Amino acid sequence: MLGVFSSSIVSPPEELVAAGSRTPSPKMTATALLNRFVESNASAVSVQVGDHVQLAYTHHKESPLLPRSFAVKDEVFCLFEGALDNLGSLRQQYGLAKSANEVILVIEAYKALRDRAPYPPNHVVGHLSGNFAFVVFDKSTSTLFVASDQYGKVPLYWGITADGYVAFADDADLLKCACGKSLASFPQGCFFSTAVGGLRSYENPKHKITAVPAAEEEIWGATFKVEGASVVAATE
Repeated sequence: MLGVFSSSIVSPPEELVAAGSRTPSPKMTATALLNRFVESNASAVSVQVGDHVQLAYTHHKESPLLPRSFAVKDEVFCLFEGALDNLGSLRQQYGLAKSANEVILVIEAYKALRDRAPYPPNHVVGHLSGNFAFVVFDKSTSTLFVASDQYGKVPLYWGITADGYVAFADDADLLKCACGKSLASFPQGCFFSTAVGGLRSYENPKHKITAVPAAEEEIWGATFKVEGASVVAATE
């Protein structure tokens, strides 16, 4: 899966901008990145949302245990990869039909978060049990919400393209070509929300998350650490 967002939606993480500046490397634009994704996956589907957001997904080479899905409801767009162990109980909690899958559940959970403010976003993500990563974009409010499970079982990476877009994908090799050293593994057990102003741990939402510059030989520009915890970025 791939989500690409302009700087009008999300400000590029300063640590990744700095990493790319320290070690210049080949990059490509957001449009070129999307085209590369579509061309390398025969079954890929891409969606343009307004002028500033591009989303794409494919079932090509997906794990049967961690399928990918995409849905749109009430101008909320969601890319989801993985499986929730407690989907049945969450359907009841959110009043959904038995046919509702994970991607619909996440959309409803996000809408509950948005409409019941100041409902803590870490509670929404913390209630999800299983292996997952997802990207939610709310067109009505231009809000981005991204999360990864506590154990990083579904890989998720983020980086900055040549034209300053922030890209999220489950394929590190794809982003290497587009983002150079402005690339990192998205920290497991964390969520990123433009509504709350950045990256948070959903177990310790009040703890600050800092970026640790990576060694020159590493592909990552930085790893992310929750204060008082071990480095939470997954390894390749």
